[in-house]
Amino acid sequence: FNEAAKIEGKTGVNFLKLLEVRLDNLVYRLGFAATRAQARQLVNHGHVLVDGKKVDIPSYRIKVGQTISMKEASKNLVVVKAALEAKLSRAEYLSYDENNMVGSLVRIPERNEFLPEINEQLIVEFYNR
Repeated sequence: FNEAAKIEGKTGVNFLKLLEVRLDNLVYRLGFAATRAQARQLVNHGHVLVDGKKVDIPSYRIKVGQTISMKEASKNLVVVKAALEAKLSRAEYLSYDENNMVGSLVRIPERNEFLPEINEQLIVEFYNR
């Protein structure tokens, strides 16, 4: 939250954008996992690669242009295959190559592209206590 406050613009929106580019969230958004908890577990257990290198930190922040993929052995996991089959669409700020099972962050998402039900002003008020 402190980092979001240092970025120019609205603190609440900046905070949500920082959360949106976390590795576990993008693994979920790309469709490798059915839930965010499942995505977090996939990352923790070392199944996820960022730019071809294993990253096991769910809070790792992805930069624009970085690629996210599954380890070769993990591409055949039942939970990953089931999640990918159930995924109907992906966010516009992500690109995904179905043949290679590789996704990337194209740009930082705008506020209207994620979690419309969250009131970021309440988050700012909570942290400003």
